[in-house]
Amino acid sequence: MKKRTDYITWDEYFMGVALLSAKRSKDPNTQVGACIVNTKNKIVGAGYNGLPTGCHDDEFPWNKQGEFLDTKYPYICHAELNAILNNIGMDLHGCKIYTALFPCNECSKAIIQSGITEVIYLSDKYEGSDVFKASKIMLDKAGVTYRKVDVKISSLILSYNEGDV
Repeated sequence: MKKRTDYITWDEYFMGVALLSAKRSKDPNTQVGACIVNTKNKIVGAGYNGLPTGCHDDEFPWNKQGEFLDTKYPYICHAELNAILNNIGMDLHGCKIYTALFPCNECSKAIIQSGITEVIYLSDKYEGSDVFKASKIMLDKAGVTYRKVDVKISSLILSYNEGDV
């Protein structure tokens, strides 16, 4: 018998972890996840967009529009920042971060400061906005590479049915 040939690639695996992490987000509009991987392909951090620890999800707004303090924007931690803050306590220099959305300028600052050297993203749907232009300028100047994830599959289905194991 030969080994399976339909297994997923490392990029598909780690982006899958980022997308699975996004499912923890309580945001009704946008769910983003991130996964940090070291040079040995070991996961060292994961996160999703949500409120900081100690801030209850039911006590803060989830609105996209309105007065600033009545929206989610001043309160939410983005997935990339959460993955960095949630890392297992190791130096992140030389690590890669997988993220569903290209990181904003604030997350790019944290990525650069933490020593992460590569960003792999699924979507760059906001690339025309100044926030994301600034992000790319900083990443370029800091020598952090970025690329769109290369996947051969369009979806991956997880099952909790014991018969599928």
